[in-house]
Amino acid sequence: MSSAAVQATREPKYYTVKRHLMQNIESLEPGSAVPTERVLAADLNTSRTTVRQALVELVAEGRLVRRQGSGTYVAEPKMTWPLHLTSFTEQAAANGFTASTQLLAAERIKADQIVAARLGIEVGEPVCRIERLRLADDRPMAVETSHLSATRFPRLTRHMKKEQSLYAVLDRVYSVVPVSAEESIATAPASTREARLLNTDAGAPMLVLGRHSLDESGQPVEWVTSWYRGDRVTFVARLSSPRR
Repeated sequence: MSSAAVQATREPKYYTVKRHLMQNIESLEPGSAVPTERVLAADLNTSRTTVRQALVELVAEGRLVRRQGSGTYVAEPKMTWPLHLTSFTEQAAANGFTASTQLLAAERIKADQIVAARLGIEVGEPVCRIERLRLADDRPMAVETSHLSATRFPRLTRHMKKEQSLYAVLDRVYSVVPVSAEESIATAPASTREARLLNTDAGAPMLVLGRHSLDESGQPVEWVTSWYRGDRVTFVARLSSPRR
């Protein structure tokens, strides 16, 4: 038996379908519709269950996107997003994108246990909560919620109703610049609200970025949680050996 025949025998049927779809995707423009499961199953002489499994994997990998009630489409290319301690505005510009922001909320709330611990304040102390929709080249990228001490940054919510870059406001108005941060990345399904804001489906895979930033004296500046579409962005971090 030839090696090709052995490979075909061992390769799961859905993966054969997946490879066929990947070849077709490469020749299509982003936003192009993909044939329905029924059509694909008939064309490829296989079951709809097999086709569905291949499509699910391609959606999870960000190659395809499903729009509820509409169909499956070729996804836009992913944005490569290096992780740096800069503002979203600066980071977008450094990667050739034009950043824009829609302010969703700017309010004073009382710190809960988690926020108080992150900001080094007491539970119940006033906190500025700033929620924004972040866009790059007018494409929704992330829903970002920042928490900062309202005592340390008085009238911050007023400034953020006029400005787009939080870090620019911190530097210009309060002479505070974050110089270090601890960052975490997790995955979670999109809620109905996040899906609506980011133009995706509820339950779609999201990358959840948590950042705890400090100033040069080691004092907490901000605790921010950002929800990114998993099919739209790839995070890249530059690493170095601790032995160097």
